[in-house]
Amino acid sequence: MPIFARTMFGLVSWAARKGLSDSSAPAPESTKQKARRTGVRGETYAYWYLRRNGYTMIARNFTYRGMKGEIDLVGYDGATIAFVEVKTRTAANSAFGSPEEAVTREKQQNLSRMARQFLREYRSGDAPFRFDVLAIEAPAGRRPVVRLHKSAFAA
Repeated sequence: MPIFARTMFGLVSWAARKGLSDSSAPAPESTKQKARRTGVRGETYAYWYLRRNGYTMIARNFTYRGMKGEIDLVGYDGATIAFVEVKTRTAANSAFGSPEEAVTREKQQNLSRMARQFLREYRSGDAPFRFDVLAIEAPAGRRPVVRLHKSAFAA
């Protein structure tokens, strides 16, 4: 499987060689739609980046009815369950700060709540877990820069 993950990340990385945002998108597209598209591309890039680095992914975009928020990626890094929050920034939205700064205290609390629900639902209460933040800076016309922060915050 590692060969497959390396190959897929190579393809995704090659496709992202000129950035994750789509400059050829139609003009009437709203900024919210552009941000959503960039976010989906960032999460896909992050998924294959983590797979290439040995993570075994078990869930994407985990939500639970009645709870606010979602967990972008859930996977095993060895025997530890990693709840991964992916934040992607382009040059257009870099004025809002670095991707890491977007994981506020409120966001951390929502992620912790969702993680506890995930552990209850899948009966993984005894497994060690942590929260990772994967920050992607994707300037237009250049390859994305990825920073993985393992154990970025505590539950």
